[in-house]
Amino acid sequence: MLVRLIGFGILAYGVYMLTSQQARTAIISSYDTMPEPDADVDVVARTIWGEARGEGVTGMTAVANVIANRVAHPGWWGRGWRGVCLAPYQFSAWNANDPNLVKLSTVTTADPSFAAAVEIAAGAVYGTLADVTGGATHYHTLNIHPAWADELTQTARIGSHVFYA
Repeated sequence: MLVRLIGFGILAYGVYMLTSQQARTAIISSYDTMPEPDADVDVVARTIWGEARGEGVTGMTAVANVIANRVAHPGWWGRGWRGVCLAPYQFSAWNANDPNLVKLSTVTTADPSFAAAVEIAAGAVYGTLADVTGGATHYHTLNIHPAWADELTQTARIGSHVFYA
């Protein structure tokens, strides 16, 4: 990627210092130059790592399943792998003010959990990943309960996440 960490929440792009929103835009636009499906696998891997790296393989698989289920049923949450992952406010790790944005833009496969995320993402993109969520298109952590959760059917609880369809 063309970005690197240089401080708390600050990224360098070339020789310029970027605000969080500018950094988000630079990170997202860097996917435009990557060949398909490499860009899809990369953005899905970064999304699942940013959202669930502390949840182990099963938790990261579950987040990948939500992404795949959204891709299979496009809607207001986006279309296609990158469209779904990068849609504003759908996955908090991509939010401009989220400290995970810096982390997910700079992580490499030297990090074992990111290496696992890449394998999981490839399985999702290539259609070989089993769905452990029962068709979920939404999830949240146990420490919150968003209003939308009352309107959906809970399909799974995996680690510290609750999944809904």
